[in-house]
Amino acid sequence: MSIWKYANPKKFMETSGWLLPYVTVSAVVCLCVGLVWGFFFTPDDFRQGSTVKIIYLHVPSALMAINAWLMMLVASLVWLVRRHHVSALAAKAAAPVGVTMTLIALATGAIWGEPLWGTYWAWDPRLTSFLILFLFYLGYMALWEAIEDPDTAADLTSVLCLVGSVFALLSRYAVNFWNQGLHQGASLSLDKEKNVADVFYHPLLVSIAGFVLLFLALVLLRTRTEIRARRLKALLRREQTA
Repeated sequence: MSIWKYANPKKFMETSGWLLPYVTVSAVVCLCVGLVWGFFFTPDDFRQGSTVKIIYLHVPSALMAINAWLMMLVASLVWLVRRHHVSALAAKAAAPVGVTMTLIALATGAIWGEPLWGTYWAWDPRLTSFLILFLFYLGYMALWEAIEDPDTAADLTSVLCLVGSVFALLSRYAVNFWNQGLHQGASLSLDKEKNVADVFYHPLLVSIAGFVLLFLALVLLRTRTEIRARRLKALLRREQTA
């Protein structure tokens, strides 16, 4: 069974239409369980107090902000190599979701950081690369809107996505590249000494699962909308030329 069959718009619409309700319900359940568990049934941190509970919004949104761009990168590469329109539309559909996740991560990071750093913003390597990633999201979306021909827009936005991927990787690994900086290390680690305590770890995993499923549901929904909009434009062009 070839995965490329889902590049067919008809097959994608059939499969995503069947899958979307299950993904949406799972996302709502995981988000409700993870956030309620985390905010109301975990203790305050001995150093950070109740501020630590922002972790249940900040970490999942930051992970999805980076991984949304990486998903767009894969979809853009598929478009450039295979010229499958569904992949280009999926990348386009993911951008508004990714920029929202990035904005949530920046906002919650500022709120979390102020009591610890004494400021809402610092030109820390990870924070700076994350801000640049946010600007790349805006530029990517603006480029789609600025170019009338959809194939040309897909080509140029795919190139932009390749360039922006550098900052997506920097956002993920900046703490490892530079030892200096205010931002703490990763909250999730295979090293038990660096990982968050179990009392925060398990609800955090549920919250992350909720954000992943929410991203998937929104991208499926938006991709279906993009396919319908493309079909509508094609029909209008035929009527105008007829």
